[in-house]
Amino acid sequence: MELVLADTLLSRCPDSAGLLGAVCGGGPGEALSVERTEALRFLLQRVAEGGWRGEGEARRLAWEAALGRCLPVLLGSGSAPAEGRLRLVRAACGALRCCASLCGPSLAERLAREALESLAAGPAGQLQTESAVELLAAVAPWLVEPALLERTVGGALTLLQQEEDEEKTLLAAGRLLPALGRNSAALGRVWKELVFPPDSAPQPVSRTLLVLSALSEAVFLAGAQQQQPGGGTGEEAPRPLDARLSSGFWKVVQRGLTESDALCRKRARYLLKRAVDVSEKLPAECRCSPDPGNEPCLFWWSAEKNDQLTQFWENYILIMETLEGNQIHVIKPVLPKLNRLYELAVSEQKDSWIFHPSWHMCLYKRMFESENKTLSKEGVIHFLEVWQTQCLPPSPGFSEFVIGPLMDALSESSFYSRSSGQVIGMCPSLGIKLQKFLAAFFTNVPEEEKSSFLLKFIQRMSNRHWCAIPILFLSMALAHIPACRTLDMEGLLALRDVLQCTMITHQILLRGAAQCYLLKAAMLLTNVEKVSLSDIANFIVSLRPEESLGRGTVLWKMLCDWLHANDKHFQRPLNYGVPQDKTWLNVYVQFLVHDYLKTPVASVEDCLMPDWFEARLVATMILLAADVEETTKEYNGTGSTERAELKALLNPLLDVLLKLGTNPYISTLKTDKSLQLLLKLLQICSVKCSSPQNDGVITFLQNEFMTASESILDFLLRRLSANELKTISDLERCNLYLAVLSELLSFCSVNGWTKEMPFGGFISSLISASLCNLQEMSSEKELKLGEQIQKVVSMASLSVVCEIIDQKPALQLQSLPAVETLKTVIFCSELNHVLKKPCSMEKNSSLEELSSHQGWGKIVARYIHDQWVCLHFILNNYQNPSKDEDLQQFLFDVQTHTRCLQSALEALTILPSDHVLPVFHCMKMLVPKLLESSESLCIEAFDLAWKIISSLSNTQLIFWPNLKVFVQFVFNPEVLAAAAKNKSKAYMKIKEIMFQMIEMSSTKTGVFNTLLSYCCQTWMFPSCDHASAAENALLNAGNYSELLVEACLFGTVFRRDQRLNQEVCAFVENLGSECAANVVIESTKRDDHYVRICAIKFLCLLDETNTLHKKFIEDFFMTLLDKAELMSKSKTRYYVNSLQHRIKNRLWQTLLVLLPKLHEDILTRTVDRILQAGYSSNQASVKYLIEWTIIWILHKFPHFLQKFWDCFTYDEDSLKTSICTFLSVLSHLDTILQNTSEKLPVLKKALVVALQWCFHHNFSVRLYAFVALKKIWGTCKELHMDDFETLTPVIESSLHQAESMHGTGNAKKNWQRIQKHFFFENFHPLKDYCLETIFYTLPRLSEIAEEEWISLNKFTTFTDIPLSATFPCTCSHTELLDLKPNDWSQQDIGLKSAEPDNQRQWTDVQKKIIPWKNSTLDLDLELVFQDRAAKLGKSNSRLIVVASLIDKPTNLGGLCRTCEIFGVSALIVGSLHYINDKQFQYLSVSAEQWLSLLEVKPFQLTDYLDQKKTEGYTIIGVEQTAKSCDLTEYCFPEKSLLLLGNEHEGIPANLIQQLDVCVEIPQQGVIRSLNVHVSGALLIWEYTRQQIIRQKIQR
Repeated sequence: MELVLADTLLSRCPDSAGLLGAVCGGGPGEALSVERTEALRFLLQRVAEGGWRGEGEARRLAWEAALGRCLPVLLGSGSAPAEGRLRLVRAACGALRCCASLCGPSLAERLAREALESLAAGPAGQLQTESAVELLAAVAPWLVEPALLERTVGGALTLLQQEEDEEKTLLAAGRLLPALGRNSAALGRVWKELVFPPDSAPQPVSRTLLVLSALSEAVFLAGAQQQQPGGGTGEEAPRPLDARLSSGFWKVVQRGLTESDALCRKRARYLLKRAVDVSEKLPAECRCSPDPGNEPCLFWWSAEKNDQLTQFWENYILIMETLEGNQIHVIKPVLPKLNRLYELAVSEQKDSWIFHPSWHMCLYKRMFESENKTLSKEGVIHFLEVWQTQCLPPSPGFSEFVIGPLMDALSESSFYSRSSGQVIGMCPSLGIKLQKFLAAFFTNVPEEEKSSFLLKFIQRMSNRHWCAIPILFLSMALAHIPACRTLDMEGLLALRDVLQCTMITHQILLRGAAQCYLLKAAMLLTNVEKVSLSDIANFIVSLRPEESLGRGTVLWKMLCDWLHANDKHFQRPLNYGVPQDKTWLNVYVQFLVHDYLKTPVASVEDCLMPDWFEARLVATMILLAADVEETTKEYNGTGSTERAELKALLNPLLDVLLKLGTNPYISTLKTDKSLQLLLKLLQICSVKCSSPQNDGVITFLQNEFMTASESILDFLLRRLSANELKTISDLERCNLYLAVLSELLSFCSVNGWTKEMPFGGFISSLISASLCNLQEMSSEKELKLGEQIQKVVSMASLSVVCEIIDQKPALQLQSLPAVETLKTVIFCSELNHVLKKPCSMEKNSSLEELSSHQGWGKIVARYIHDQWVCLHFILNNYQNPSKDEDLQQFLFDVQTHTRCLQSALEALTILPSDHVLPVFHCMKMLVPKLLESSESLCIEAFDLAWKIISSLSNTQLIFWPNLKVFVQFVFNPEVLAAAAKNKSKAYMKIKEIMFQMIEMSSTKTGVFNTLLSYCCQTWMFPSCDHASAAENALLNAGNYSELLVEACLFGTVFRRDQRLNQEVCAFVENLGSECAANVVIESTKRDDHYVRICAIKFLCLLDETNTLHKKFIEDFFMTLLDKAELMSKSKTRYYVNSLQHRIKNRLWQTLLVLLPKLHEDILTRTVDRILQAGYSSNQASVKYLIEWTIIWILHKFPHFLQKFWDCFTYDEDSLKTSICTFLSVLSHLDTILQNTSEKLPVLKKALVVALQWCFHHNFSVRLYAFVALKKIWGTCKELHMDDFETLTPVIESSLHQAESMHGTGNAKKNWQRIQKHFFFENFHPLKDYCLETIFYTLPRLSEIAEEEWISLNKFTTFTDIPLSATFPCTCSHTELLDLKPNDWSQQDIGLKSAEPDNQRQWTDVQKKIIPWKNSTLDLDLELVFQDRAAKLGKSNSRLIVVASLIDKPTNLGGLCRTCEIFGVSALIVGSLHYINDKQFQYLSVSAEQWLSLLEVKPFQLTDYLDQKKTEGYTIIGVEQTAKSCDLTEYCFPEKSLLLLGNEHEGIPANLIQQLDVCVEIPQQGVIRSLNVHVSGALLIWEYTRQQIIRQKIQR
């Protein structure tokens, strides 16, 4: 109809003015409506097609229409309503495109200048940016002037770089630049700027790919050959552009393939597929410009290798497109095809790459950065494995890839979880593969590149914050590289930086293990000829001796051997000789000691202490040199004990130490450094892995230091008591002196040498002088800073003395008169005495003093802390009678204790958290004495202390010591007994705290361990031997039995990260002494298993012959049974390995442990409840435990058999399959009969019962019944029972029939499996009764989660509670222990591994490659309209649905039906032949007869969509992109065109930029996409719904 009207109007209008007036109305410059503008565009299109009244008249019409009508429309479009503005602009630009085609370059260039001026002017321009860009895109094909083309391209690229305005950028990339690319004169300029942008203005790859995908027809040779020259100038066309020849183009594609944006990746794949398709069609050779180096070019093609090339690229694209699925079950079948890619990419000789290896790296990078962590892990594992399975040539690109994307991927901790089949404690599979990979890859790196690669690898490890687990396994991998001298000083520094990275984590064991492996790596990989001993020393001192490099460990000995072996090879200073009788290490350390102790002669007394780093370095190197000397003597066979070299090293230090007591003129700096060195030597030697008794070096040090001990003590006494410490910085010296005192005493007390040392006199003098200082200064009204500092020093000295007396009872210092005086003075002192801040400062106070003055609160806190240390000493030693009557009264006076506890509460409120430990110690002594008399005060103490503990939960170093003491005073046996006596408020408060601690344990492993271990020890082994104490202790266990119940059932289902940490820690612990961290770091026993172990060991120690124990056992057993019944009622169905399953399993394990301790009377009351548990629906592991329990009871007390027979008389429907539990018990009748004298009746009854159930309708029940019947009959034969003559034929016949009935198929397999099942064939209820079977073997065989397996080793390593001597820990035979799980009812899992992945065919996976080969490049756009519906006047919708990309008749048929129902104006299909397909017709149900159908082939869509845009349609796509609109929020324009994508590929990348908007359907599930018909139907309905609402509003 539109064509008829247009032709009629053209024939009746003689001139252009009349024609324009008829169509537009009014005069030139008058604003046009959208409808008139669209009519003008259609009219001008007909003029351009038909040659109206001659060419000259047509040009005049076009000129007038462009400048007089269309351009004013664009100039005034800014004031148009927003809803119709886009439609108006597109209609006007469509008309201008027709005008430009008629008038040529002259009009096009004029319009382009107008648009460019507006773009340059920005917001002040006459045209809006959107209008200007659309105008330029409309006239771009007719621009020929070079300067103007240059300006236009420059303007487009300027818009492309505007990151702040995304809409303008996309407009330039999607409309203007593609239009310029269709102009052959501009294409070269656009190409150059896109593919080779200047370094100063790089283009985002997403925008570059947007333009390139739009220009795909122009940038490839095949498309370029068909393109017409732009401008119509008749000039010779420029050389066709072929993107395949440009390395820059391929780098852009590779970057796009690994971008995070899915749409960007889609465009890159589209360009790659087009390039491959073009190459396959053209027989010519093709090779892009090569990069520097010996590697192949990024892309090449050869007719000779067409099949190989096609196979490689099809496989490559298939894998890339499959990776978009992000679903591992879809992707996993494709991953083995990566191996085939390597086979195609490497030459037959395996010495060079045929395809550039960067293509493989793109694949792996895409996998590494996937949102699906499982896919990322699969990618990492495949990459690591390929270097073991494939012989790959070296490539610099792979080295960079390993250091970059691979290491980024390896930083994900979750990748290091155990694989299926691995038990806890094994090295994760990724850790093993990483070790093998790095060793193989490093070996494959060319020799000249090894040093550079390794340095970059280590630097990358230090350039980011790694979690503990990845840094551990990377360090392990480094330590497994074959020995190779590649690291110089820079590499050693990089390793030291990695060491600093390990210090960040709070996982001490993992941190220490990483340090061990980094040191091993340094010894393997360092080129000793390029590093000096100074470099080595600085690296070694970065290791923490208390975490890794402990003296006496295997690692320490390995380091000594390495230093010994390389002594002559280390880099030395020039002209520096070494005597023949000495090693270079010895000479270096001797120089180090001299240099360390050398101080300026006229040095000013420094206020600050020297840094500890240098002292630690020198001490470590002295001991290393000493042990290397021992190693050398062992090798040489000269076991001399003189140790002249060590004596020479210590002489400078000993010279200073010997003069300390007699020479007051030694500089403070020198004394500080000498004491620091002494302290570090003592501390390194005191690490627990050292064996002082058998260590010659330690013995030698003891002898040497003994000679200087008197001088040292004199010096310490003078400095601590003679008012020489007066500044705030002197407090650090005070800490140093007191630390030296404690360490020196501990070091020399190993062999009892302290008796020969004057410690008693020293302690007495120090106490007297300190007390004197405190008393003198207390009398003064106003104290100066120096005097206050001395007061702090004196109190600190007394606190250390008190700790020494407490910790070293062998010294017998308690009897000193000075100690009695100390007790009296502390008793008379005011608690929580606060030091006032000095009011005046000395005139010569330094700036340091003034600034430190601001931290006076810390000094006061320390002072109060030391007061409580001293008070704790008094309270802890009150058993020793004091000669002071006042003190005696204090120790037993309730009022005094009350005041002390009140002061303790006050101290808790004013002290920082890291200073409250001695206050807790005092409360531990006070609360038991005050609970009955001052209950409210004690409850307040509980509350306040618990708040402090809770606040410390994130502070590792101080949390555990404080928690331990907190438990000791809240759960003190006397406190528990007193609170439970009257069930008072304190009793409820203690239980409340108990449950809060259990709750905290779910997030902080180890809290429950501390609580339970203390309670079990005090309940089972009371500190007092009195009988009443033992009775009260066990009464506490009964009164607080909830603690033991919770302990027996304890064990949270950890988060994945928590479980991973525990598994890796278990792996490190399994390394044993091989990893020095296990030797040095003290085991904390905070594993959650230890909670249950402690509780079970406590129960095992109970003596059922003891009346108190017997009552506790019975009450505890009843409590557990009550809990079991409650759980069964609360949740009748639960899943395997759920928390409900695990708790129930733990509960029955505990009941089984208690079973031998139960007397007949308690079982008489509970046997019915135990049998009732068999009726519940239980998981396999629980079922076995219940059956085992019943067998035990019936064996021990056969008279309960009648109750057991009653279980078979219930209604069959109510029993269901739970009868299998009792049939399983029946199969162990031989064990039950051992204590039965009358066996015949029992056997007869059993045979009758078993026969009865052999004919049950349920298959599983029949199997259990036949197994029971077979075993019972076997028992009868063994016992030679001949009294079953009547039953014998029936039984034999039944068993024979059973064997033959189960002769084929799955029935036979299940019959064989159940007979071979461990519970029937291998398990013996009596012989296998032990801890190992209950807690390890049975859970393992019943396939409960591995976290529930508790090995016997854990029972033996937990020594807080001893193992019971009477309870069996392990069984003598190991048959059951060696079995593997073989549950008869499980499905056959053989299919999972029957066919290797690499044997699968390509048909296993979906191919998502667009069939370009089937496209016909026919550009004739004559369209066939089906107008049946139009003739009927049925449809008034303006919605067009384009389904040209859909190729399945079923989807098209359903879509056709949907479109007809909702009145869609037209459905566009790729071919009208689909309507004759039977599947189409079956779903369309004749809808095609009532709907306008239009054929537009896929390759015609670009032009069709452009045409529809000019007609005012908004192009809408159903696609997930970064800019997608939610369907629920999008408002459809009236003229909407809905573009639907292909079933597999979606919307091709070259069409996405044609879209005006992408609409996304919100999803809630895990499947990533809907069927295309369903998606289209949802959008069609939403459009229809919105139109209906609009029509109602208009009415």
